[in-house]
Amino acid sequence: MLDRFTGMQVFARLVGTGSISGAARLMGMSATMATKHINALEEQLGVKLVHRTTRKVTLTEAGRDYLESVERILTEVAEAEAIAISGRVEVKGVLRVSVPVSFGVLEIAPLLPTFARCHPQLRVDLGVSDRKVDLIDEGWDVAVRIGKNPDPTMIARRLAPCHTIVAAAPAYLVQKGTPQTVADLAAHNCLIYTLASEAGSGQWFFGANQQIGVPVRGNLQASNGDVLVAAALEGQGVICEPTFLVGDHIRAGRLVGLHLDHPPAEVPGVYATYPVSRRVPAKVRAFVDFLVEQIGSPPRWDRGLALSGS
Repeated sequence: MLDRFTGMQVFARLVGTGSISGAARLMGMSATMATKHINALEEQLGVKLVHRTTRKVTLTEAGRDYLESVERILTEVAEAEAIAISGRVEVKGVLRVSVPVSFGVLEIAPLLPTFARCHPQLRVDLGVSDRKVDLIDEGWDVAVRIGKNPDPTMIARRLAPCHTIVAAAPAYLVQKGTPQTVADLAAHNCLIYTLASEAGSGQWFFGANQQIGVPVRGNLQASNGDVLVAAALEGQGVICEPTFLVGDHIRAGRLVGLHLDHPPAEVPGVYATYPVSRRVPAKVRAFVDFLVEQIGSPPRWDRGLALSGS
């Protein structure tokens, strides 16, 4: 009878590589033996775990459920072995992290060298995209997301608040005047971020409960906040962006933060999100704890700014 634990390892590597040959190579066995392990698992469980064709391997519903348990068991066994050997869990392997483009480049990337020095046996695979990835289906260990608690089926640890601020370049304000109220924005060239939830409504929202919708329009809209900040720096118009994007520019005087009669509606926060597990992998726990420590409270990007409600 084939060893069930080895079969779990083969199964996990089959899912990770997408092929029997890939799993066999990682396990140091033949493809025939790897196939026997998968067949034995399916026979022992009495369910089909994978659909296999000559081109790809896909999980069945039972396979997806089983994979979650297998990954937890393999992680716990690895950590138990590490504890037995060294008295502590070593953070090693590959950590796959998904981050939004602007926040990832500005705030996460500069922290990675320090994290690497703390954990020299760990390799970070950083995915930079504003697309909301599926952590489980796409194999991500953790995602940094901005907004509401991103997914109730995941663990979401709040890293920091995410304040927004209306801002414009001094040259723009000299030419067009400085808005004093949210209603004044109707007379200004407002540069609009198209991925915001309210973008389709043609409004910016203000007030603690987003109760005040203000119609805005302008000659530039973009799906990336850095593009809008660059345009604002050149005096093209007014932006309403998170402080992690504009804080340095305001502190340096390149942009002016506008304090209107109502504060911008707040984004709920910055979160580290990862799959629910009875025991969080050491590499995920180490990374999230590191982010909390490094970002601090208040976060670097808010320091020295006059923010409504803070």
